[in-house]
Amino acid sequence: MPSSRDRQARLATYVVYGVQGLSFASLLIQVANLQAKHGLDEGTLTLLLLIVPVFAGVGSVAAGEFAARLGSKLLLRIAQPLVAAAVVLIGLAPSVPLLVPVLLLFGVAVGAVDAGMNMQGVAVERRYGMQVLNGFHCVWSVFSLAGALWASVAAGLPLPLVMAAPMVLAIAGSLYAGRDLCTVEEEKVEGTAVSAAARFPWRPIIPLCLAMGFLYVGDASVSNFSTVFMKDVLEAGARVIPLAYAAYQATTLVVRLGGDLAVRRYGPAAIVRIGGLIATLGFLGVVLAPNQPLGIVAFGLTGVGLSVVAPQSFSAAGKLDPAGTGVAIARVNLFNYVGFIVGAALVGGLADAADMRVAFAAPLVLAAAIIALARGFEPRRQAPDPATA
Repeated sequence: MPSSRDRQARLATYVVYGVQGLSFASLLIQVANLQAKHGLDEGTLTLLLLIVPVFAGVGSVAAGEFAARLGSKLLLRIAQPLVAAAVVLIGLAPSVPLLVPVLLLFGVAVGAVDAGMNMQGVAVERRYGMQVLNGFHCVWSVFSLAGALWASVAAGLPLPLVMAAPMVLAIAGSLYAGRDLCTVEEEKVEGTAVSAAARFPWRPIIPLCLAMGFLYVGDASVSNFSTVFMKDVLEAGARVIPLAYAAYQATTLVVRLGGDLAVRRYGPAAIVRIGGLIATLGFLGVVLAPNQPLGIVAFGLTGVGLSVVAPQSFSAAGKLDPAGTGVAIARVNLFNYVGFIVGAALVGGLADAADMRVAFAAPLVLAAAIIALARGFEPRRQAPDPATA
């Protein structure tokens, strides 16, 4: 049975995930307004947006090294308020030369928080002795949607105010949660030493890294191009165009609500295998969609399938980490950003070279590859190195 301390840490981790979802959405939903504010063309905007995933990868790698020594609690207490502060500064930035360094700060900090919060999630899961990671990712989705709704309600107010107001809640939540997160001692696996992290091998986590990368190729394709697909391919009107992305986010949230129960019953490999199959069918539906309603349904299916991959990737990485250092989690998290960058470039390039239906065949193939990688989601925990025990 979990102790009161375990429940306290779990609640704090829920708050951290919620704050991250709110913070990320508060920037993402304002991209078009930022483009208009600074008079950016499409090419310049793309280059500026690439700063975030590139430097988020740097932040994720650095987080692994930091947390292995000092724990993810301290990491989050530093990095998460920086994410919120960066969102405020992005809204205030009066020019592109001042916007660039703030985007860099946001990227590094958001990568560190993504890695750190999943380290905390895995630590709580380990202490509970059962699957709980889907619940944390569900809270991320809820607060991400809340951030989007706030932007809709507050449309017409000054952009700095719209972006700063949610960050007051974000900073307060981060400061509250920081007290109760798992300590460095609580994160570690008994009988192992932190120095084991330095020799942690890549080979056991390669299937997880690839699955994470393929997931985010699919996520990037839906996030960046679902509206373009609905407008240009299916000739949807202004009110219908956003429904494809809304269907994707809604099904992601619904599946994560029950994801932990499904994983406990059927096991992570089976759930990831089924998810890969459903995502493949979803992207096939996008490629073949003859009309708007079926296109929306197809995008919703991709959300059903892809939503289970990230939580199970982090959970499996935690099982493979011999000392509970978070190094494996940080490495797997890196492929979040690799997949996002590759996905945007790959799908965009194929769309330019051929057409948007052909472009969505790329995430279709990679979603199918997740099915073959599913076995890696039920790894045996790596044995501690006797020399480091």
